Order: sequence, then structure tokens, then C-alpha cells
Amino acid sequence: MIAIYVTVFAGVLGLAFGSFLNVCATRWPEEESSVKGRSHCRSCGRTLAWWENVPLASWLALRGHCRTCRASIGWRYPLVELAVGALWAFSTWHTFLEAPDLSTGNFTYDAATVLATGIARIAFLWILVALAVMDAENLWLPDRLTIPGIALGFALAFTRGGLCASMAFGGGFDEWRHYVALWEFYWFIGAVASAGGVLVIRLLYMMIRGQEGIGMGDVKLMAMIGGWLGVRCAVLTFAIGVILGTLFALVPLVLPSARAGNQSWRQQKLPFGTFLSIGAAVCAFWGVPLAAAYLSWAGF
Repeated sequence: MIAIYVTVFAGVLGLAFGSFLNVCATRWPEEESSVKGRSHCRSCGRTLAWWENVPLASWLALRGHCRTCRASIGWRYPLVELAVGALWAFSTWHTFLEAPDLSTGNFTYDAATVLATGIARIAFLWILVALAVMDAENLWLPDRLTIPGIALGFALAFTRGGLCASMAFGGGFDEWRHYVALWEFYWFIGAVASAGGVLVIRLLYMMIRGQEGIGMGDVKLMAMIGGWLGVRCAVLTFAIGVILGTLFALVPLVLPSARAGNQSWRQQKLPFGTFLSIGAAVCAFWGVPLAAAYLSWAGF
């Protein structure tokens, strides 16, 4: 039963953090503070009552419109709240499936490692949703998310390394330090290789086409993903991102009415960071088995 209670709590908490994410996604592009100033209607400026700030429920109660000026409240608000809530609940449930001992309160080393990964994963998912939304709306991957995301990835690597070394502890401090160093080095390679690969593609595209095809925000995002998930899952994330981006790019080609303004199909800009974020969220749960399945299928 404890798994159910904790999962429900994580989902509700995710709704609240999804609501805060909406505040960030709305205010940051306008260079406004996300913590100062009460929530207000972006159309008429009226300060919202407390019950108008209840995640998901308020949007449904107001039927997606401001109760004063009747301006539309976009679908992004409930969808982001629902996405974060659902991802946090699923991540929590997934953590209990990976370590059944957590339900009994028996914190073995394996369970502690899984718990640390699960707690970190919900933070990672929040950052991914935030980046996906901001890139989709503004073609912007802010450093205030990617840079701390990279740092948190290394912090997680150090924590995991410490727990893994503790399980193998037996040769004194020097052996413990050796295991931690190896773990951190693996994740460091993941971040550098992921960012370096995308940076090379960016430079080659600029040399061939004479224009920017992949932004530096995408490079930093890949560094963050590599730091969190490692090399194999980062490569898989990039592959998923390319596939999703290609499918999305074909929509204006098949449906010309879907094009933005008078731009040609070749001039359409894609939020590649959004697709990378979706791929990273998938790999956060199933990246290792998917990568292993592909390598086995390819005969490696």
C-alpha cells in the first residue's frame, strides 16, 4: 500500500510543480521573475484568486477562459500540469517496481541506489518538460535550466558512484575512491561525447549550408542528457529526436496549410530540443533495455 500512497502523492506534487513550470514558461521569455508577483491574467491584468491557481482543476472550472475578460487560457497550462503529474507518478511507481524492498522499508544498497536514481529522475523529467515547452513555444533552451541540469547530472553520478563503491567496499578508502572515479569518468565521457557529437554536426551543417541548423542550446541539452543517462542512452535519445523531428517536419510538406506564414517548407524552424527532451524522457525509463535490444539485433 505504501507504493500506492507515495505514487499518488508524487502525482499530486507533480501537478503543483507543473503549475510552477507554467509560470516559468510564461514569465521567463518576458524576462519576468517566476517567484515575485502574484499570478494574474495576461490579458486584463487581474490578480487571480487562490482557487484560480489550483492545478488542472481551475482550468476545468473556468472552462479555459478568464472569468473577467473571457480571454482564452491556452491548452498548454493543463497539459503541462498533467504531463508533470503523470510523469512523476509513473516514475515513482517505476522506482518501486525496480526496488520492491522500498515498500517494506528494507533499504538495501540496491534499493538505496534505485531510490537515489528515482528521486533524481523526477527532477530530470521536470527539466525536460520545461525545456520541451520553452523550445516549442520560443525556440529557446535557457541556460538557467541546461547548465544546472549538467551539474545535477554529475552530482547524481557522484552519488551513484559512492553507493556502488560502498557495495564493493572492502579494500579501504583508496578502493572506494577508485570506484567513484570510474563512475564519474563514465558519466563525464557521456556528457562530453554527446555534446561533442552534436557540436560536430552543427559545424558541418554550417560549413555546408552556410547557416545555423542546430543551436548551441541543443548542444548543451545533449551534454545534460549524456551526463544523466550515459553515452548509449544519449545516442538513442538523439536517434529518437531525429525521427520525431523528421516526422514533424513532414507535416507542412503534406499539409501546406500547416506552414507558418509565408515561409517555405525549407525555411521552417523545428524545436529540436523538444524532440530531444521527449527522447530523453523515454530513455530515462527504458533506455538501457532499448539500447541492449538494438545492439543484440544488430549483432554487436
